This record gives sequence, C-alpha cells and structure tokens, in this order.
Amino acid sequence: MSSFSGLSHVALATGDMDATIHFWRDLLGCRLVGRLGRPGQRAYFFDAGRGTLVGFFEWPGTQPIPEKDVQAPVAGPFAFDHVALAVESLEDLFRLKDRFAAAGVSASDVTDHGFLYSVYLHDPNGVTVECCCAARGVDFAQAPVAVEKEPTAVAQLGADPDSAAFPAPTGHRDWPVVPGTGYRAFVRD
Repeated sequence: MSSFSGLSHVALATGDMDATIHFWRDLLGCRLVGRLGRPGQRAYFFDAGRGTLVGFFEWPGTQPIPEKDVQAPVAGPFAFDHVALAVESLEDLFRLKDRFAAAGVSASDVTDHGFLYSVYLHDPNGVTVECCCAARGVDFAQAPVAVEKEPTAVAQLGADPDSAAFPAPTGHRDWPVVPGTGYRAFVRD
C-alpha cells in the first residue's frame, strides 16, 4: 500500500548553526549536503546515510531543549523522543563510542535492548541522538515483532495498513505546486 521509499529527512531547529555543524558533520561524520536560505532563515541538511537527511532550521532566539534520558516519560506538549542513526555493526558502534570519548563528549554505555545495541548522546540543541545497530539478526521490516502484554486495539489489527481506515483517494491530480526555499537555486524564470 505504501509508496514511500524511505525517510527523506527529519527537520529540527537550532539557534547555533556552527555548533550544530561541528556536532553533526565533524563529530558524527554526516556530510553537510544542503545549505539553503540566508542568515536568520537558514536550512542546512546532513546526510545520515541511504538517502536520509537530518535538517536544521536556524532561527534566532532558538534555545536548546532540556536534555532528557531516552524513553523517560514526559507531560505536556511534546513532539518526539530522539533521532536514531543506524550503523552496520557493533564494531562500528564501539568506534563511535571511542570517538565520542576522545572528543570529551558525554555518551551512554552501549545498551543491549535485545533487538538493538545503542549509544545515546545529546547534540548542542539538546536533541537526544541514538547511534544503533541491529542485535541478534533482528530486522523489523522483514519480520515484525510484537512483544507486549496489552497492545492497543488498533495495533491488534496487525502490521499491514488497513486501506479501509480512511476514505479512498479521489484520484484528483490538479494540485498546485508553489515555490519554496531553494527554488531560485534550481529554477530560473
């Protein structure tokens, strides 16, 4: 049912683009592959592998969010818990952990979740970043896993999309396309 080819990007915000570049490009090793906008309204994108980008909008006055432990419950308005970047192997994860230690960047111990090995740290914006690899050959996409005592009623319907859950598309194709950030860099009128 899904025609998605993967996660294109996650867009976050920063008040300090230089510190963000140092962390994402220089510490994590994600190439800076897109730079759009102007001071006060920049959008920079880092390559997180296999076509996935992590983007940051630079907005003056943006302050780091409070650092929190991953999966720690929260209350009130909330958007997401963390960003997870995949590596191929436990050895790759150990190399990253060593890199963080050498740079004096605080990071968790390697955590064994049963299906993933993970290391957690925080970027300059307070965003929790997880670096992880599959453990024990687990691949959720190939073999969905359900290990919980009380699943929600909708989750009990299974892993595959329910095409009847929403009205069918109308087939309308005449939607407008409007210029956005970066338009002038690629299209000349």
